[in-house]
Amino acid sequence: MLVEMSTQEVRWLLSARQHISLLHKRRTTMIVSRVRLVAALFSILTPLWIIIDIAAFPREVWLPLVVGRIAATIAFGMITLLAIKMRTMNDAYRVLAMLFAVPTAFFLFSYQHMAQFQLHGIQQAFSTGYAFLPFVMLAGLSIFPLTLLENIIFISPLLLMQFIAGILRLPVLDWPTFAASFWLMLLIAGVSVLAGISQLAFIIVLVREAIRDHMTGCFSRQSGEELLELQFAMSLRNHAPLTVAFLDLDHFKQINDRFGHEAGDAVLIGVASAIQEHLRQGDVFIRWGGEEFILVMPNTTPAQASVALQRVREEGLGLRPDGTPITASIGIAERIEDSLGDWRTLVDKADVRMYEAKQGGRDRIVGPGAQA
Repeated sequence: MLVEMSTQEVRWLLSARQHISLLHKRRTTMIVSRVRLVAALFSILTPLWIIIDIAAFPREVWLPLVVGRIAATIAFGMITLLAIKMRTMNDAYRVLAMLFAVPTAFFLFSYQHMAQFQLHGIQQAFSTGYAFLPFVMLAGLSIFPLTLLENIIFISPLLLMQFIAGILRLPVLDWPTFAASFWLMLLIAGVSVLAGISQLAFIIVLVREAIRDHMTGCFSRQSGEELLELQFAMSLRNHAPLTVAFLDLDHFKQINDRFGHEAGDAVLIGVASAIQEHLRQGDVFIRWGGEEFILVMPNTTPAQASVALQRVREEGLGLRPDGTPITASIGIAERIEDSLGDWRTLVDKADVRMYEAKQGGRDRIVGPGAQA
């Protein structure tokens, strides 16, 4: 998997700081849905174990355990309900932290509680089972697509919990057994990290394949629509301008008809490359369909967008197979200046102006602040 990934994508496995918004969205959905599944499962299984506690232990042992299990069950149920409203990556972090905090607290409570009693036979066997909860939690971490840094952050409290549990029983602690258990926890933690990072790597590759147009390298229409929705929401929240340019190559059908589709594909690749060379960080270039492209320019006024697009036109979009310059008709629309309420109407407005550019003679820009 690593062989198929770029250097930037490999860095994404280490930290989420530079993850693109679509990757954040995919990870958020996966983490939250799995948290809900695990929390719901534990809210069912945790109270069922009460029957075993009552059957295996005397009343002074099982009564506090039952209270603790009821509290944990309520907490898992609340997490299941809270996760429904989780939408951002920070929400995913919070709900995942809550999911692991509940069994951590229950383990520390039960471990200290059971240490007060001298248990033998089957009672000791069942009490020993409580000591395996940290191992289960570490193994469970493997189902979440986390970066290396995120794994370290979530694993560290579990290892610390095991260390604290050993300190609580320091007077009677069997050091060889404790050391062996801690080493086993480290091994399980390592496997969980590899599993989580492998899931993340798979998601990164899938997102890359899904968001990019295979031929031109631009964002695909599906991913472009998600990015447009996100950029429009950010523009509204920050009261910032958002300009969209709709580009349609002039007389492109003639290229396919006269020179074939391979020549047409080569033209599209060349145009995409020429425009992408001029993109600023934060600009989004989308292949909308056929010979149509959309350029999303956050924090950009129509006048600024017009100047940038005029520069691209002057430097050229490449040559047609017959040696003549490739030209494009361009329509510009901006959220604030055009008083538009959603990203679809923003694109539609730019599309209408692109057709005005076609009707006005092609090879021109139409829109507020545009230069013909």
